[in-house]
Amino acid sequence: MTLTELKYIVAVAREKHFGRAADACYVSQPTLSVAVKKLEDELEIKLFERSAGDVSVTPLGEQIVRQAQSVLEQAAAIKEIAKRGKDPLAGALTLGVIYTVGPYLLPELVRHAIARTPQMPLMLQENFTAKLLEMLRTGEIDCAIMAEPFPDTGLALAPLYDEPFMAAVPASHPLAEKPYVSASELKNETMLLLGAGHCFRDHVLEVCPEFARYASNSEGIRRTFEGSSLETIKHMVSAGMGVTLVPRLSVPRDALITTSRRRKSDDAHIRYLPIKEEDGGGPPMRRVVLAWRRSFTRYEAIAALRNAVFACELPGVTRLS
Repeated sequence: MTLTELKYIVAVAREKHFGRAADACYVSQPTLSVAVKKLEDELEIKLFERSAGDVSVTPLGEQIVRQAQSVLEQAAAIKEIAKRGKDPLAGALTLGVIYTVGPYLLPELVRHAIARTPQMPLMLQENFTAKLLEMLRTGEIDCAIMAEPFPDTGLALAPLYDEPFMAAVPASHPLAEKPYVSASELKNETMLLLGAGHCFRDHVLEVCPEFARYASNSEGIRRTFEGSSLETIKHMVSAGMGVTLVPRLSVPRDALITTSRRRKSDDAHIRYLPIKEEDGGGPPMRRVVLAWRRSFTRYEAIAALRNAVFACELPGVTRLS
């Protein structure tokens, strides 16, 4: 057997489809299928059950795929050890980022990374938390920036920052005249949320649990925007369709300037308000962390990436050491 064959069976197990697995491995489907069949013949077992349009892993195949993934990680570790001996920062670092962090952190982070470690280009992947966790497990990405909480998968974690939430309301809304709002003041509003799969959606529902129960007139809006982005939701707030919660880094720099000085733009139609607890407690927030496999050997690369994050301006958030 070869490492290439092991890579192929891991891809088929992940994709549950020979065509998609071939695309992920950058080979033709016949090439991948022949290699998988060759390995099955060598092992004298069946790794996959094939039917029309569906591929499933056999019980014994699942054990072998897990071992194959471990072998691939160990082989990659050998290369990384050799690379570290020359330059610990040499070579690309594959970074995953959740959708509600990427657009607001990456532009400045990439600039700092290029300036500090030009020999270590960042290969970027935006996705949902669940998908990034899977990609970390399978070695498709080296590390990921995500928001807690997420399932304990045995990953190494380094905290980056605590980020408060802010309420985004139409500029013509009565709440827009207030210096801040509370969760109780939002519960009677039409709340626009991201779709299932976005961890930020769950964070919002923790702050405003009333919105776990939708009225019929808001259900249609929620369905329309499942899977959408924060920026699209903001456009709907601007149009007066409802209110939403956003992370602090997503608030435009000039949006907190007084209305008389604010530039004419779409954001002139949105007011961003701090959220305060009725009991005087602190604002709701999320903790953003950097996660990587404990078997990942490029410690200096992780440290360099974290330092690049801390070099970013990060207005309104609390950096964590």
